[in-house]
Amino acid sequence: MGSFFAAIGLILASGVAAHADCSPEEIEVRGMGGVARFSVEVADDDAERALGLMNRDRMASSAGMLFVFQAPRTATFWMKDTLIPLDMIFADAAGVVTAVHANAVPLDKSPINGGPGVSFVLEINGGLAGRMGIAPGSVLRHPAVTQESAAWRCVE
Repeated sequence: MGSFFAAIGLILASGVAAHADCSPEEIEVRGMGGVARFSVEVADDDAERALGLMNRDRMASSAGMLFVFQAPRTATFWMKDTLIPLDMIFADAAGVVTAVHANAVPLDKSPINGGPGVSFVLEINGGLAGRMGIAPGSVLRHPAVTQESAAWRCVE
């Protein structure tokens, strides 16, 4: 358990140390708890989004998957064939978090509706969003967010 909290401490690096440049393999989320950084796999086409994190029995606490949509939409997810509990963080085209669904239940086929205007969904291990202070109003920083309209740009 101590190593888990040590890893969380490393993830919650101070915003002062945040990267000035974005990497497609990383996403930063700035919220009430500071800045959280995750290594991400990007799902930006229909096949990758359909597969998501299915059939995985674990994921590092510093990892996640970023779903990228070409245009804002009403995003609905489910946990079919997903073996680990997940937090789903829904964000608009500017990278502003609009909704968080905490602890989605593994293997559940119930729809999880992120609401309208969703351009990005970040999936991380269940329970992390709450512990890290990620909530509606938090902001994402990633090169997939159009920089001209990003709430938190890659280069400030």
